[in-house]
Amino acid sequence: MPQSIDQSVNRALFDKVILPVYAPAPFIPVKGEGSRVWDQQHNEYIDFAGGIAVNALGHCHPKLVSALKAQSHKLWHVSNVFTNEPALKLAQRLTENTFADRVFFANSGAEANEAAFKLARRYAIETYSPYKTKIIAFYQAFHGRTLFTVSVGGQAKYSDGFGPKPADIIHVPFNDLAAVKAVMDDHTCAVVIEPIQGEGGVTPATPEFLQGLRQLCDQFNALLVFDEVQCGMGRIGSLFAYMDYGVVPDILTSAKALGGGFPISAMLTTHKVAQVMHPGVHGTTYGGNLLACAVGLAVFDVINTPEVLKGVAARRNAFIEQLETINQQFKVFTGYRGKGLLLGAELSPQYHDKSSHFLAVAAEFKVLILNAGPNILRFTPSLVITDEEIKDGMNRFAKAVAKIVQA
Repeated sequence: MPQSIDQSVNRALFDKVILPVYAPAPFIPVKGEGSRVWDQQHNEYIDFAGGIAVNALGHCHPKLVSALKAQSHKLWHVSNVFTNEPALKLAQRLTENTFADRVFFANSGAEANEAAFKLARRYAIETYSPYKTKIIAFYQAFHGRTLFTVSVGGQAKYSDGFGPKPADIIHVPFNDLAAVKAVMDDHTCAVVIEPIQGEGGVTPATPEFLQGLRQLCDQFNALLVFDEVQCGMGRIGSLFAYMDYGVVPDILTSAKALGGGFPISAMLTTHKVAQVMHPGVHGTTYGGNLLACAVGLAVFDVINTPEVLKGVAARRNAFIEQLETINQQFKVFTGYRGKGLLLGAELSPQYHDKSSHFLAVAAEFKVLILNAGPNILRFTPSLVITDEEIKDGMNRFAKAVAKIVQA
């Protein structure tokens, strides 16, 4: 722990120097270990948020720290004028363990999705017609913050107010195959979906819906794009969600947990789709960065083990058991949603529009949680969180709920 605090670096400084697009908590975390975090005043928190599903192996996992240290003494950045060993090794891991043949590395989920959407349109234009550009996406989806990805995302509150949006993007209700059929045609280049909507409410697609999308895409020569930025990399108990559903996409995007806290993302696709790309068509300065890929390789090798993947279901059960104990006393939840450790708790009607309040009060009792809209509490902890950390955090959360209910 730090021995002293620089009094000039505090939450008030944020309001002076950072673009006001966030409203961060009043405390500043400075150290983490496992699923515990400490702030500047040495207060300890239990972390059920996981950096919004990023810290899949907790904070400062020794294998990640070791990988970063080792690579930091070798080489940091060479640009894409050259290839590098960590990027090739990680790409090989990804292709050997998924449907994919080719990988494109970037730095964020938005960048991976941007690349995916551009690839989908280019493939359709090059292969079929310059007019085959329609993208079908879903209400309440979230795919990133670039103008293209935020336009494909189905939440106007994020995309309005920035001028003209990219054209030929259609939104329909999630899990409604009839609605997709109504807008699907020969001009459709892609259907883009989160197998489990994260920001939009921790809502899983039904198996029948994803199977239907696969059939429609095959029928109309469109690509099926899975955004697994939040639900992939072990989060639901399979390496990627498509494996759990048994529906194989043409393009898949990954980020968040892929770097375990170090910024990295990947777009995965097949030889067939990838062949329309060539040098100069797309790129990124930092994509495939040696430090990021070295850490990503360590993350992949830890997560892609039976011990970690099979442990997700048991940890989910432990969370729900603890939440139910709280609910039996306080009646604040009507049910649970999501899969694995992408877990949503639905607030009872009397607590609708108060999810942010639950987050704030939970932090007062030193436990970090998330929301997914105004009526859903979201838990995205480390995939290797211990039983002790779950129980400790839930004891704190129970006290927070008590305060809210008794207010």
